[in-house]
Amino acid sequence: MVDVLIVGSGGGGMSAALTAQASGLDALVVEKSSYFGGSTALSGGGIWVPGAPAQRREGYTPSPEGVVEYLLKITEGLVSEARIRQYVEAAPRMLEFLESYSEWFEFVWKPGYADYYPELPGGSELGSTINVPPIDLRKLGADEQHLLKPLALAPRGIWLGPKELRTFYRIRQSWAGKGILLKLIARMVRARVFGERMAAIGQSLAARLRLAMKERGIPLWLDSPMAELLTDADGAVTGAVVERDGTPQRIGARRAVILASGGFDHDLAWRKEQLPVIEQDWSFGNPAAMGDGIRAGQKVGAATELLDEAWWFPAIQWPDGRMQFMLNERMMPAQFIVNGDGKRFINEAAPYMDFGHAMIDGQKTGVTHIPCWLITDHRSWNRYVIGGHLPIPKMPGAPVPTGRKVPRAWLESGVVKSAMDWDDMAAKVGVPARQLAETAHRFNELARKGHDDDFNRGDSVYDNYYGDPTLPNPNLHPLGDPPYYAFRVVLGDLGTSGGLRTDEYARVLRPDDTVVPGLYAVGNTAAPVMGRSYAGAGATIGPAMTFGFVAAKHVAAHTTGQTH
Repeated sequence: MVDVLIVGSGGGGMSAALTAQASGLDALVVEKSSYFGGSTALSGGGIWVPGAPAQRREGYTPSPEGVVEYLLKITEGLVSEARIRQYVEAAPRMLEFLESYSEWFEFVWKPGYADYYPELPGGSELGSTINVPPIDLRKLGADEQHLLKPLALAPRGIWLGPKELRTFYRIRQSWAGKGILLKLIARMVRARVFGERMAAIGQSLAARLRLAMKERGIPLWLDSPMAELLTDADGAVTGAVVERDGTPQRIGARRAVILASGGFDHDLAWRKEQLPVIEQDWSFGNPAAMGDGIRAGQKVGAATELLDEAWWFPAIQWPDGRMQFMLNERMMPAQFIVNGDGKRFINEAAPYMDFGHAMIDGQKTGVTHIPCWLITDHRSWNRYVIGGHLPIPKMPGAPVPTGRKVPRAWLESGVVKSAMDWDDMAAKVGVPARQLAETAHRFNELARKGHDDDFNRGDSVYDNYYGDPTLPNPNLHPLGDPPYYAFRVVLGDLGTSGGLRTDEYARVLRPDDTVVPGLYAVGNTAAPVMGRSYAGAGATIGPAMTFGFVAAKHVAAHTTGQTH
């Protein structure tokens, strides 16, 4: 028997556990897999918190009313104003609480990474993405082996801090970019000589949350899946059945159960049922995310919302199944993306959520948009970071591709195509030749003029972030001489975002909007406070941690979770 049972050990679950413990409650975190950290550990580690203490320390405080207006606009009526206001008010308090509660927490602001719609009222060009500094994973001790690691793990010593990535992408445009390369080499040497195991972004955030839990003595059970929720005669949730060491255990929860077990990222049958255009498992989310918490909530009468939605992120899938983000490539100047008709269909540099929606909507028209093809030229190959390739002289033994030639394995995989003219390229990517040539001609015409009249690429400060600052329009330049290259882009995602309907206290609601007593849901187990949109970098982890904090505070203040 515990006061609060928390299911899931990602950012939402661990934040809830720390808040509960600080509020005088006895908390237990149970985790289905052998690893803690959830999708938070696999993420970029950003936390979108307008008005965060780290921003205030730098003398910047976005107007809370402005942020509310911004969120109301981008969520288009799908999210209650009460939930939005709770988020805007509670998110800074959540970070303040963590900073004061444990020395493991140190939050830094990354000014300049704009909100994704900075032109809208309340949107910020400086952005509200908060990060944590890197950490040496040796500090985790025996827990290091239980931190969920990304599938494509960088070689030891290769890590980039949140403020370094943009500079690194300018490796050919600036000396600062070359300086980051030298830093990476120095880090690899340090790792080998001193045994350092530095980790940044999501790995660092998950590690810090776990270290704070250990410091406070909060138990975490790994390999302990929840089988079902327990309810009393009135339908109130009173605990859960948890399997531990292969044996079902009934864990009573005196106050509440908080579901923080993620979405159903890898339940392909369920995902196809919700959105038939999904053909394959292209999710970057936690491998263990199969929707257990959402199903358990439904069984005790909970309503769901937006189950067809995910945190879309266009990506490359390599033949071994490895997924790779397509972010900075879509902001490169000399490239355009075409559908099965050989036509552009969106501002290529648009926020990844919008790009994913354009792929889905396009696919529904009967024209192939999943996959689509990013087409660029040899000059860009030798100038920008593309698909993880560094545009530097060939370095034998380098952990990533280098040199002037596209790796033969890439071309043989079918994921990348090379052609000397538009007819040949059209045949290779399966689009009408005349249309592809027209698209290329039109794009070059607009690029020479310096404005994308068709899709306004480069008009937003957000578009410019990973563009080329040496150009008048950082996102536009004509394609030059062949060879041309085409990269196959699929509909990736960071995890599903639809889930259980909740109120502003993260309490789970029934279809008639009455509360399921004793049950809360946060993170990707709950329907998103972002609706079908994405406010800025960190708009998944920010709400997960914030509503974990809100839920635990509400549980502590109310005996049954039934009253305000």
